[in-house]
Amino acid sequence: MVPRLLELGDAALTLEFGERIDPAINAKVMAARDVLAAAALPGITDLVPTYRSLTVHFDPLATDRSALIEHLHAAAETMEKSALTGRHFEIPVRFGGADGPDLDEVAKTTGRSAEEIIDTLCGLELRVYLIGFLPGFPYMGDLPDWLRLPRRATPRTAVPPNSVAIAGPQAAVYPWQSPGGWHLLGRTTVQMFDADNAERPALLAPGDTVRFVRV
Repeated sequence: MVPRLLELGDAALTLEFGERIDPAINAKVMAARDVLAAAALPGITDLVPTYRSLTVHFDPLATDRSALIEHLHAAAETMEKSALTGRHFEIPVRFGGADGPDLDEVAKTTGRSAEEIIDTLCGLELRVYLIGFLPGFPYMGDLPDWLRLPRRATPRTAVPPNSVAIAGPQAAVYPWQSPGGWHLLGRTTVQMFDADNAERPALLAPGDTVRFVRV
């Protein structure tokens, strides 16, 4: 797909690179983000990468829109980097029991043992595609095909904070107590969001990588 530039009112533009969740497409998104961040254009207020697009928020009174559009077209031509530029995190997780009430059900559904599910999940280097749904909530992938389950038929009204969960091709950690329909496999003590950290309140950011470690 040829990258598309979309108008989002008078204070944002979106650059679309594809129409699916794909590591290669996401690598182009992250490369474009890095190019624009390095350009340090005046008036840019936020760069928001997703699975397949990059949205640029800006102050229309402080930004040369034509120059920004030129930079976006140039960024769209940037070749994706061979390696991610983000940080790597190892997150300790207590699996099963009260911390992971869906582990046994997921094992039954997939026809695998609970131990195999834990070993598989801990053996993955997960890519943070985006932060969404809740502040600090990371969408991470990709899970193997056999572990990709639809969301629970009946969502929970209150998922405990720091719960490690899976749904579809993705894994996540709930930073807050909230409703949710993902399958809960474990729980961590790591704080995913710190409102007092003005520089980086969310622990994880798009482009980071994560490995779960059993404790």
